[in-house]
Amino acid sequence: MKVRFEPFGVEVESQAGDRLLDLALEAGVHINASCGGEGVCGKCRINVEEGSVEGGLSEKISAEDAEAGVRLACQSTIIEDVTVRIPVQSGMDKVGLNALAAGSAQVAKLIGSEELKAEGRFDPSLSKLMVSAPPPSLEDNRNDVARLLSALKQAGENHFVFDFEAIRDLPSAWRDGEWNVTTTINRPVDPTKGRNHVIRVEPGDTTSKNLAVAIDLGTTTVWAQLLDLHTGEIVGTEGDFNGQISFGEDVISRIVYAAKPGGMEKLHKAAADSINKVLGQLSKRTGVDFSEVSLATLAGNTTMTQLFLGVEPKWLRLEPYVPSAAYYPPVKAADFGLDLPDHVSTLVFPSVASYVGGDVVAGVMGVGMHRSEALTLFIDMGTNGEVVVGNQDWMACAAASAGPAFEGGGIKFGMRAARGAIENFSVDPFTGEPALITVGHAKPRGICGSGLIAIVASLLMSGIIDERGRFNIDHPSDRLREGEDGPEYVLAWAKDTAIDRDLALTEPDVDNLMRAKAAMYAAYMTLLEGVGLTIHDLERVILAGGFGQSINLERAILIGLLPELPLDKYTFVGNGSLLGCRLVAMSNPLRAEVGGIVDQMTNFELSVAPGYMDNYTGSQFLPHTEAKTLFPETYRRLNEAKAALKEAAA
Repeated sequence: MKVRFEPFGVEVESQAGDRLLDLALEAGVHINASCGGEGVCGKCRINVEEGSVEGGLSEKISAEDAEAGVRLACQSTIIEDVTVRIPVQSGMDKVGLNALAAGSAQVAKLIGSEELKAEGRFDPSLSKLMVSAPPPSLEDNRNDVARLLSALKQAGENHFVFDFEAIRDLPSAWRDGEWNVTTTINRPVDPTKGRNHVIRVEPGDTTSKNLAVAIDLGTTTVWAQLLDLHTGEIVGTEGDFNGQISFGEDVISRIVYAAKPGGMEKLHKAAADSINKVLGQLSKRTGVDFSEVSLATLAGNTTMTQLFLGVEPKWLRLEPYVPSAAYYPPVKAADFGLDLPDHVSTLVFPSVASYVGGDVVAGVMGVGMHRSEALTLFIDMGTNGEVVVGNQDWMACAAASAGPAFEGGGIKFGMRAARGAIENFSVDPFTGEPALITVGHAKPRGICGSGLIAIVASLLMSGIIDERGRFNIDHPSDRLREGEDGPEYVLAWAKDTAIDRDLALTEPDVDNLMRAKAAMYAAYMTLLEGVGLTIHDLERVILAGGFGQSINLERAILIGLLPELPLDKYTFVGNGSLLGCRLVAMSNPLRAEVGGIVDQMTNFELSVAPGYMDNYTGSQFLPHTEAKTLFPETYRRLNEAKAALKEAAA
């Protein structure tokens, strides 16, 4: 049987009973499946245009949509030739990634190779050295390796071991280079405890062609930077979505999928393919031959790291939540499916705990939190929100299970920050009429995380929702109505959307955001209380991650997602994971500090931490049950807004 996916024009063959979502995955066609294909999220909507499928109906699909051919891909099986269309709200595009790339470039200017050079710390662990030697003769017929060791010693270098591949290539390199050869040397983190490693030899002088790639393997996206280790410049940056999204949008869904027959292999391949796709885009855009790459650095959360390395992740989600390892030795990139030369080693950032991974370690190292006296709160906000508090003397960390609301998951019309996603919003408090801005200035088709915060904050200030997240049904606006999920506010009428449906915010959506922000705020409070401090003791807050970069501080404080502190105490660093990977590639001294950071970080397991549930319960209000003390300025503003609305109504 033939299955055709539109608008991509992709056609695949199938057997009766094959699941439509599985066929899409095999064909490389992305369909949103937040729940990993369990049929509970309702995100994998497709339209059957020709033929028919079996199943695919659920309470997530209205009778009207079902009549029009809408089905859930994860619940649909093949019974005949069929053509299905992936609607815009079920797919994804890269428009929202552009802002993240710009943010990463901006951070690169703030923390770059010039600063490392000024501090005397620009010292890549992979360096190139060209040496020369006289050709052999009957009087001097030393072997080729001995000749190279002698030349290296004359250049002031000692204590070498050789990769077999380097030994194999050396005879030709010496002679093709007319007894001039360039060695690629992998230097140990601690020169007193290790030896210099010759991993590659090339004929002639290629010292100016020494590149590295820094890779952030995120749950949602994959980013890579191409680095010139000779000059310290960033040659290019590229990002794309992680293909593992099709197997579930959160790490728990992927851990569950990994336990299925062949699941681990599929997830590893999806990660490797996603990295290779980004590397290919990077090579094409920069025009650089990746045979010149000598080193790769990689960071991801603990689950992403173990899935990439093919290490069983199931124990991460089972109490007492134990990762397989904190540290991993350097691995050959090609052995793990990456399209990089055989000699390239990958330095993998270590993890602290099951849900505080190498991406957080990389971010903390990248911003220099471990070398600062200032009491700092580091937040990497997402589905699994990681939090670190401390300074150069100590650090405590925790992971808050915020859920997918910040990335549009669990929201009826939620989506990532792609074209058509509502990202900014305001409302007239008297008429209830909205003004909204979408990504790419396209017709609205959903709500991304930053848009969700903007909407809820605006509706709160206008009195359309109260501190409990409940809609004010007495408001005169015709946009407030009773929907199939209870009270809702219509953000855009069907005629004004790209999905031909009314686009609305529901009370369950508000509840999901309140739970997510409560999990984050309770994590801050619990960590600080655990070390005898309070929110008001913080000297600075660093926000990392794509979502953190797009967040509006005032609105995030208004709903109680971030602490109420002066705005000048906040710093955005964009992709902290990629920042750390880049700096480690450029600086062996910084690489040496990574182990100390891991040893310095004490993990708090919030599920058993004293006070966490009390803090969580108190945070499930807008902004907080203790708003008068924790959010005094917000408390004042809300009361003033209420008084103004009451006066206008009178």
